[in-house]
Amino acid sequence: MVRVGRVGSGTVREGPSAVGGWDRRAVPGRATAADHPIMRSHLRRLGPLTLAIALVAGVVPAATATDADVSETAIRAAEHEALILTNQRRTARGLVRLRWDPRMAALARDRAEYMAATGNFSHTQSGGRDVFDMIQAAGIRWYAAGEIIAWNTAGPLDYSATFAVQGWMGSSGHRAIVVSDDYNYVGFGLAIADNGTRYWAGVYLRGPDRTGGYARVGSFSKVYLSATWARGTIRWTGGDLRLQVLTAGHRYFQIGRHLAGGSWENLGTTRSTSLTKWWLRGEVYEFRVRERDRNGNWGAWATKTIRP
Repeated sequence: MVRVGRVGSGTVREGPSAVGGWDRRAVPGRATAADHPIMRSHLRRLGPLTLAIALVAGVVPAATATDADVSETAIRAAEHEALILTNQRRTARGLVRLRWDPRMAALARDRAEYMAATGNFSHTQSGGRDVFDMIQAAGIRWYAAGEIIAWNTAGPLDYSATFAVQGWMGSSGHRAIVVSDDYNYVGFGLAIADNGTRYWAGVYLRGPDRTGGYARVGSFSKVYLSATWARGTIRWTGGDLRLQVLTAGHRYFQIGRHLAGGSWENLGTTRSTSLTKWWLRGEVYEFRVRERDRNGNWGAWATKTIRP
């Protein structure tokens, strides 16, 4: 006995470009004006193709009400498992990890829920609406996008995520999207039909950098000036997180400190990676730093306790 699943034909689209119009393309990447007619024709030929994948029931159990956690928490965990599995395939090929985009995840969930509710396993919804129309309607700035879909009957949702990613990687058209060097963000959506079928959608995006950078607080050195004061130097590192494409780049750091229990003292912004200040001996300070990139994205605060 086998369990069957399918991956749908992957589809991609370029955003508005210098050559004009919308380019619906079978293979992600940048194109010249001369490429467009060929790409559109190629997509029409690939569109109807699907790949059937058989599962051995003993390896991937069938979906039942008793052997799978299908709670909202489990569904969201499975969606992130698809991200982890996708990025493993990418980094194994020397590519940069894709960043999770909540907007793409919301669209992917809408797509998966539509397929689960209607059984319409297609890139096009009622009225001809597709994910690219949804991206545009949401007012999202984008330069290229791709969608891949799949369904399977794997019971445990982490198995279902594994099965979907394996199916996409087993199809050249889908694999070209999964391991493309043209995208920087992605979101996955999972929905479960009344009959237990798991429907998946992955929405890939090339868009502006929306990811804050990083900072790490390093060493603290001091020289005692008196019984009350020390001159101390705190050091840190940081920068913008690299995306596959369109990394904004580092702009500056924001720094601050406070005495334990007190309010934060804003020490301003700087491009330096060290600060020398006077510190009260015997007190406990906290120092913090965060990075801002050239698109205005802030990273998380990095904090260190200092005892001069």
